[in-house]
Amino acid sequence: MADTDAIVGWKTITFGCHVMEPGSSARFRTGDWRSQRPVIDREKCIKCGMCWIYCPDMAYTQTEDGFFEVNMEYCKGCGICAHECPKDAITIVPEEG
Repeated sequence: MADTDAIVGWKTITFGCHVMEPGSSARFRTGDWRSQRPVIDREKCIKCGMCWIYCPDMAYTQTEDGFFEVNMEYCKGCGICAHECPKDAITIVPEEG
């Protein structure tokens, strides 16, 4: 008979399948191979946190003043944050250098 206690089911998945800590990015920083990066316009930002919610590598953190900033050590430049920002406050630009 199968050991059903060892089976990982859907009930053990975190809400929204959200990774609560940086996974492989914590061990393998992506900043070295990124070809583009996000630039945040604080004038347009409404502090909604959509960038933080959708970032697959948890590269965003909230600052004391409520804005969000991206940790370039872990950002892979995928552009999801810019796509999901309701105010177009994030622009993806080519990486310099």
